[in-house]
Amino acid sequence: MRILTRYILREVLTHGLLGGVLFTFVLFMKELGPLLELAVRNSTSSSTVGEIFLLMLPNMFTVTIPMAVLVGTLLGLSRLAADSEITAMRASGVGVWRFVGIVGVLAAIAWGAGLVNTLYFAPKASAQMLRLEDELKNTQATYEIQPRVFYEDLKNVVLYVEDVRAGTGAARWRQVFLADLTDPVSPKVTTAEEATVASTDNQTLTMRLQNGMQHQIASDRPDQYTISTFAQTDLPLEATSTPDPHLGHSDAPVLAMSNHELVERARRPGGRWYQIELERRYAYPTACLVLLLVGVPLGISSKRGGKGAGFVLTIVLVFVYYFLSSAGVALARQNKLPVLAGVWMANLLFGISGIFFLRQMSMGGAALAAVVSAGSWFRWRKPSTSSGAVAAAERAISKRHVRGRFPLILDEYVIRQFLSVLTMVLAAFVMLMLVFTFFELLGDIIRNQTPFIIVGEYLLNLTPSMIYIITPLSVLIAVLVVFGGLNRTNELTAMKATGTSLYRIVVPILVIASVLSLSLFLFDEAYLPAANRKQEALHNVIKGRPAQTYLRPDRKWMFGMPQAGQPGRIFYYEFFDPDNDRFANITVFEFDPATFSLSRRIFAAGAHWDPQIHRWIFEHGWQRSFNGDEVTNFHTFEVSTFPEIVEQPQYFKKETRPSQEMSFNELQRYIRDLRQSGLDTMRLRVQLNRKLAYPVITLVMAILAIPFALSMGKRGSLTGVGIAIGMAIAYMFVDGMFEAMGNVNMLPAFLAAWSPDVLFALAGSYLLLRTPT
Repeated sequence: MRILTRYILREVLTHGLLGGVLFTFVLFMKELGPLLELAVRNSTSSSTVGEIFLLMLPNMFTVTIPMAVLVGTLLGLSRLAADSEITAMRASGVGVWRFVGIVGVLAAIAWGAGLVNTLYFAPKASAQMLRLEDELKNTQATYEIQPRVFYEDLKNVVLYVEDVRAGTGAARWRQVFLADLTDPVSPKVTTAEEATVASTDNQTLTMRLQNGMQHQIASDRPDQYTISTFAQTDLPLEATSTPDPHLGHSDAPVLAMSNHELVERARRPGGRWYQIELERRYAYPTACLVLLLVGVPLGISSKRGGKGAGFVLTIVLVFVYYFLSSAGVALARQNKLPVLAGVWMANLLFGISGIFFLRQMSMGGAALAAVVSAGSWFRWRKPSTSSGAVAAAERAISKRHVRGRFPLILDEYVIRQFLSVLTMVLAAFVMLMLVFTFFELLGDIIRNQTPFIIVGEYLLNLTPSMIYIITPLSVLIAVLVVFGGLNRTNELTAMKATGTSLYRIVVPILVIASVLSLSLFLFDEAYLPAANRKQEALHNVIKGRPAQTYLRPDRKWMFGMPQAGQPGRIFYYEFFDPDNDRFANITVFEFDPATFSLSRRIFAAGAHWDPQIHRWIFEHGWQRSFNGDEVTNFHTFEVSTFPEIVEQPQYFKKETRPSQEMSFNELQRYIRDLRQSGLDTMRLRVQLNRKLAYPVITLVMAILAIPFALSMGKRGSLTGVGIAIGMAIAYMFVDGMFEAMGNVNMLPAFLAAWSPDVLFALAGSYLLLRTPT
């Protein structure tokens, strides 16, 4: 009996570990981008990034450990039931409660690990994460200055550089424009032909400017204007504190409290939230035990559905459990339920259901059979076995004279298996991501009383984006499972026996992957931007936010439209009303494009657009003209127009639109428009190239998966899924690293977007060419 116990435990443990890794991977996907961007910044060490990664895991494990127990129980026992091994065990005298006892060993270990995690590791990790966030906010600074972009992240300074040349230990800049905004109404302006720049510490840059001028004016005395020239001068630039990196959970201060602190605060008036958090630290680990009670009878009974039905039941049960848990916690926070009832409601209901199903299992009943049969409706019907492949191969032999035709019978057989597995895997991942998204929003849904029709519409419009993101990973898993299965059942050997090369066998997979790559690009062009805009608007409704605007009132520096034979223009204003087309305290700097020295400066207390004469009307201001360091003309005005300023109001109404809400052509035009105004477009250029590069990774993943699938030998499909997750993590890490390097201007946008595709394509092609054909 000990051998039987070890056999059952090994089956459950294998599936449980794989499920835990999968769920943790799905949760970690959205955290990887910001984490890798930290890694490429000069001021953040790799050890700090590694520490952040490790500190994120305990709070994820709080959720994924109970899920792993449920996955292991359901899938492990479902596999045994599908192969009639459960029937054989029960015929030898193993009762239902014996299965509960065997699997309960793992559930008890998981419960203990979960308690240690929620009571000790998770609070410690949250507290350390808060400390790291404070350190990063105070010390993190990055100086990857891009040319022809206004930088407003320096303390009381706006910087513009026409040309940047990197150097060892220092950078060289050409044609520098620097505005000191200590007095925002009358900024002190410095221009220079060249500058040598070095970083002295995490927060300070030192600029050595050469061949330049300084323009200074008192805001209350416009008639007094000072111009000074210099051959060389040093200026320190201090960076402002960076925004909160938001590395932790939104409830991090409460999560970071020790159990003793929570007990003390829960006893005080208004301590309800602290009591809820304390109870949650015990309730989530206990889910391991109650999910076991539900998982054992459902897993044993799922004979027809096998692992497919087990996986569907897992998704449904995870959704129901965490829906009840989140809803109970939200109702407890709103004082609509007692704390104990709200936090423990899901455990209580699942515990009662599990005991009921176990009783049904022992005595027979219709309720358990109905639940299991509902899961089997969604099972994956396994394609025909090796005999089917042999028959297909024999039929293919009789048609050797049309071997160049596509698709052959073997092609259709491989395509049919591939598409069925791909559909199942893609649907499973999309369901998982939708479930996790729903959990994240459930508190907002209850707090804001959002109608469920709005939530459903949001999830429906979110699904296309998830399909786009997860398709390459689904192709990777599908290829590994299908070709691993063909190899394990000797079907691949049968195909090769007909004289068909391995390269010819993989042609249908590569064709389908190529079609999917093209389809993803067209999908992103034609449908996805509109769906993303709609889901973002619905997301704001669920969050209780006002309708989002993409206008940037904080953007106060802008280049004018370039005109042949005319001086360049820089606009600076303290306020712009886009509804009434009106400026307050606007300054226009005109400069010689060749020398970058100021030739004219216009200031007005206000300016508005006159649609009848199609000009800006400047009010209560002055203008000065310069020739080198001399003022050649100065006069004040009450009302004046400048016909040479041709920029219309729409030019100043630049929107910050997310790249995922634009098609390739729209994003290309948008970038061109922003660059013309001297605005930062580096991230957008990376995303523009990724709109072409990301769909291609679907084909690359197919190429990479084939040699790995053939190297698995006789191991099962779970090995293929495990390898796929490992390869996906490797790709996401490399892809995220290159994207982050592009975002901070350490790599050209083209290289940042295409390098992961090229690297993985070369690796896959090399391994495929080395595979025996």
